Amino acid sequence: MYYFCTMKTTFQLFTTFFKIGAFTLGGGYAMLSMVEKAVVDKKKWIPSDEFWDMIAIIQSLPGVFAVNTALYVGHKIDGVKGAIAAMLGAIIPSITIILLLATVFREYRNLPVVERIFKGIRPCVVALILAPSLRMIKSAKVNWKTVIIPITAVFLIWWCKVSPAIVIIAAIAGSLVYALIMERKLRQKGKEEAQ
Repeated sequence: MYYFCTMKTTFQLFTTFFKIGAFTLGGGYAMLSMVEKAVVDKKKWIPSDEFWDMIAIIQSLPGVFAVNTALYVGHKIDGVKGAIAAMLGAIIPSITIILLLATVFREYRNLPVVERIFKGIRPCVVALILAPSLRMIKSAKVNWKTVIIPITAVFLIWWCKVSPAIVIIAAIAGSLVYALIMERKLRQKGKEEAQ
């Protein structure tokens, strides 16, 4: 009985990420809202706050965002076989669609209708990326005190052409320093209250 329950979960992970992979345009960030809807709202596999913590971790890892997301969720829900099932579900539709498009696109790319289709898809992709970005800002609890951090990161990456990896490492180092300072202040306050 346990075997069939875990097989059902593994199959659900595969089909969930297969649907996400099949209907996502614009890459990993465009799929965020679909993943959140499936994993957090519908299946209730991961709570909302943990989902956005997961996204923060995945963004700092090397590799393809969509695959890393599938691996994380799959492993959390059903271990190694869940990770493999979710990953295959996420990549099979993409590989299939890319192979079909590559075959067809080479032949028909100069047709005006094809050019118009791609011009119509671009704004949709922007919206698909913008919507989860706004939710991410909300879930990260960005306020007037902390708004300088994302603004500085955008400025450094976009305007100054600093590598995102350097910005991530600097953010981690800054967070550690801030945590140590706050911990030291709390200890000092505790000692003063004890006296």
